[in-house]
Amino acid sequence: MTMPNFMRAAATATAALLTTTAAHAQEAAEAAAAVPDPGNNAWMMTATILVLLMILPGLALFYGGLTRSKNMLSTMTQIGATAALAMIIWVMWGYSLAFGDTTYEGTLGLFISGGSYFLAGTDASSTAATFTDEVISKYVFISFQMTFAAITAALILGATAERMKFGAVMAFVPIWLTIVYFPIAHMVWAGGGLLFEDGALDFAGGTVVHINAGVSGLVLAYLLGKRRGWPQEPMMPHSMTLTMVGTGLLWVGWFGFNAGSALEADGSAGLAMINTFVATAAGALAWMVIERLAGHQGSALGFCSGVIAGLVAITPAAGNSGPFGAILLGILSAAICYLFVAKVKAKFGYDDSLDAFGIHGIGGIVGAIGTAVVYQPFLGGPGDGSTALGTQLGIQVFSVLVTIAWAAIGTLIAGLIVKALVGLRVTEEAEVDGLDISEHGERAYN
Repeated sequence: MTMPNFMRAAATATAALLTTTAAHAQEAAEAAAAVPDPGNNAWMMTATILVLLMILPGLALFYGGLTRSKNMLSTMTQIGATAALAMIIWVMWGYSLAFGDTTYEGTLGLFISGGSYFLAGTDASSTAATFTDEVISKYVFISFQMTFAAITAALILGATAERMKFGAVMAFVPIWLTIVYFPIAHMVWAGGGLLFEDGALDFAGGTVVHINAGVSGLVLAYLLGKRRGWPQEPMMPHSMTLTMVGTGLLWVGWFGFNAGSALEADGSAGLAMINTFVATAAGALAWMVIERLAGHQGSALGFCSGVIAGLVAITPAAGNSGPFGAILLGILSAAICYLFVAKVKAKFGYDDSLDAFGIHGIGGIVGAIGTAVVYQPFLGGPGDGSTALGTQLGIQVFSVLVTIAWAAIGTLIAGLIVKALVGLRVTEEAEVDGLDISEHGERAYN
């Protein structure tokens, strides 16, 4: 029996309506999926500001208090100006080289990406994927990663404090970021990057930030030479009070650094948070115990040093370890960093002014390699056992060696370029007078 025309038309219209409704529903679902989750987005904005707190005033006070009073202001100014310059460079070309939308074929893609210079094509509706199906605002992700670039460049200044020209710092930062930091960030954290594809575990920057900054600082320290009078003359911190305040601000800000690297306000962020508590506490106490065992009093400086050693070590393992493993990492990092700060530096005679290499470089190495161990389920780590301990250990060691080599060679190139262009070191007279007055025409204390 043939369907009447009016019924056929009604059926066709109904089918078209259902198809259109289904299409609209799918489009609405896709649109909803592309909208950042408000909770995750708010957390990542908070985490980004916490990392800024680490730099200003956290790191500035921590490093500044460790210098002599005549160099307090110059140390803080160098850190602030370095961070500001890194932020501008990140927006102009840094984000593109590290995480850009263009993926290069072949060898080049292992080291950098491209496209989206000056954040071209990004607007308020742009999103960035997290580790699950969620998204956050792309501007928030860009800002979060921007603070990592800024603090990494600033950390280097601990090794060069009290003798490097302000102009040399400003010339060094753009070159170093471009040839050292951006490629390492891409290799470790971007899809297609050499170490990312190799399976390296670096939750929040053990290689990208701490080994990178520590090794770079050591190379610059050798290029600059020793401070006038070091090590014969005592060069004690002028204000442990300010260093303690800076330490506290660094610890607080580090929760943004570590827990924020989960990119969501989820269980992984919670794991990173508790690990940042207990690894740091273990490092602080372990350093003071080691001081006692070495025949010294447990000191405020030891407490602060242990806090940073614990924080550095847990950074790559923050979401890759259970709390018990985090405690072990904090203790181990404090012990090995103490050895380098108290013994190895004197033996080899390098003037790492504020122990950027001794704590950040060495602590980063301990944490990056140790991540392979604490990741394992038998220590309460989140690993599922699919990658054998020996295999993961080999991957972690390879990532550490690549980072050390890249940072050392790149920093040497950048340092020699700056030395040839503007010179690296202040004059002897300026160093005696202090960099506050000679480089900036003002004093921290009047």
